[in-house]
Amino acid sequence: MTTIHVSQERPRHLRRRRREKSGQLLLPLSIFATVAVLAFVYIGYVLWPRWPTPRLDAPALPIMVAGVAFNLPPAAIRVPVQRRPGAQERVDLAFLWPSLEPPDPNAKPPASTTATAPETSQAFARVFMTIAAAGDTLAPADRALTIYPRYTAAEAAPGPGGLTVVAFREGTPYQGEDLIYDEPAPSFFVRCTRNRAGPMPGICLYERRIDAADVVVRFPRDWLRDWRMVADKLDRLIASLRVPR
Repeated sequence: MTTIHVSQERPRHLRRRRREKSGQLLLPLSIFATVAVLAFVYIGYVLWPRWPTPRLDAPALPIMVAGVAFNLPPAAIRVPVQRRPGAQERVDLAFLWPSLEPPDPNAKPPASTTATAPETSQAFARVFMTIAAAGDTLAPADRALTIYPRYTAAEAAPGPGGLTVVAFREGTPYQGEDLIYDEPAPSFFVRCTRNRAGPMPGICLYERRIDAADVVVRFPRDWLRDWRMVADKLDRLIASLRVPR
């Protein structure tokens, strides 16, 4: 009986010793794996490319978009990661209206602001600009003359400041918007959403093609009451951001 008892206990003892040895081996392996992961993370952090973020009051940054050179003020660039010199696919900006100066990062807007006509705009009214690679798309003027007429209604209506308004048909890619331009020889084109009830006004897109880059400026539709002044100021703003050739 004793012999049988010892033979049954011995395997259990051996299994317990094996588990203890396995645990002793797993501990250093776990420590080594943890150290390796931490080292990998540290090396990745050190080697990951980073650009110093300029102060918002720093001079304009030389930025290339689709091979077109611009000098853009850091305070006007809305996305922090875009506040760096060099080539970029897209840059998003904002400017105060009517001064067209970059916004003051420390300024706080009033409790309630509404978009009004340019002559009564408050200091916190803004225009928003996007500069991006044009790719293989048609130039804005070509789209207005060849693409948009396929989707507009047949009848035109008089618009603000002597402009002509043509509505886009329902069921088209531009439904809910209007094409607005001057006549008889159109040189000013905007595509605008319609004014709705409530605080949000209709928004117009003013587009310009510069070589291989598209510049799109967004502003409230109500400003079209003085569209000549608006177009002149926006053209001057776009020109001021270009690097002289």
